[in-house]
Amino acid sequence: MKRRNLIKAIGATTLTGGLVACKPKQQECSDTQEQNQSFEWKMVTAWPKNFPALGTGANFLAKTINEMSGGRINITVYGGGELVPALEVFDAVSNGTAEMGHAASYYWKGKVPEAQFFGAIPFGMNAQEMNAWLYHGGGLELWTELYQKHNLVPFPAGQTGVQMGGWFNKEINTLEDIQGLVMRIPGLGGDVLKRAGGSPKLLPGSEVFTSLQTGNIDATEWVGPYNDLAFGFYQAAKYYYYPGWHEPTACLEATINKEAYDNLPDDLKQIVKIACMASNQNMLSNFTAKNNNALETLINEHNVQLRQYPTAVLEEFKRHANDVLNELGDSSEIGNRIFQSYKSFAEQSKDWLDISENAYFKAR
Repeated sequence: MKRRNLIKAIGATTLTGGLVACKPKQQECSDTQEQNQSFEWKMVTAWPKNFPALGTGANFLAKTINEMSGGRINITVYGGGELVPALEVFDAVSNGTAEMGHAASYYWKGKVPEAQFFGAIPFGMNAQEMNAWLYHGGGLELWTELYQKHNLVPFPAGQTGVQMGGWFNKEINTLEDIQGLVMRIPGLGGDVLKRAGGSPKLLPGSEVFTSLQTGNIDATEWVGPYNDLAFGFYQAAKYYYYPGWHEPTACLEATINKEAYDNLPDDLKQIVKIACMASNQNMLSNFTAKNNNALETLINEHNVQLRQYPTAVLEEFKRHANDVLNELGDSSEIGNRIFQSYKSFAEQSKDWLDISENAYFKAR
């Protein structure tokens, strides 16, 4: 009996260093429970279901998370309009209707104007620069701070690279041709067009072709040849303009409901983060691989007329872009911090790009 009581006493008292004898087994049990947890998530997107690069990019992200987590996070992807309208992704994830969203931050300019800095900046940084700013220049930390009060955790989850300038049913030769032009163009690019005399409209992808074909809009931008060929815009407009001054890249976002994200064990949080990085690079590679062949198809098989924006028109757009960006930066304290960070990073990376990327392209 004495020996039995002694064993009980040892098990009930702390060992040297203050650790309880059964603590390692309790921790092991807790770790096992976390590893056995599984999560069923819904992802709502702003894109038509399975649409090339954009919709399939959301699918790639969901599949990557599922495989990296060994099935512990299973995500069902819904295209725009299937569960919620395409332009209501932000609210749906914020209020918990879905745990995850895939869209572009400039769609939320009416709710969070500063979010546009993380989408596309007219005459701003390209995909390579944007990724550098987000991952290594403080951009993602500012984005996270901005979305925190909206119950969202953001991650970059796709880059388009430099886009095309848009489809037009008439040639653009002078600034006069912009006056009164009704064009589907979102975000800051739309603000610039408006100041130049045009009339911007925000439409989800599913409505763009019909609006262009019926004459409800005179022009539209979307992404680039790969996506634009898939939408069949060549059937509704003849002239295809470049460069995409309004979107030197579009940085797409994965938004995650903050409670859903916080409920994940640390290893699954890391898997989500790394999967978003992989999706970010995968989409850019996809566009780079597919755009040229699609452009050749548009020109050689569908007789699309490729046109370059006149210099005077681009200069006018750039003048208005500077005003639009400065005003957005002055609109709030966090907007000013984001804009200053963005602008400083773009400025400090410019000299290196001039003697590296730009010089190499000229030499090649």
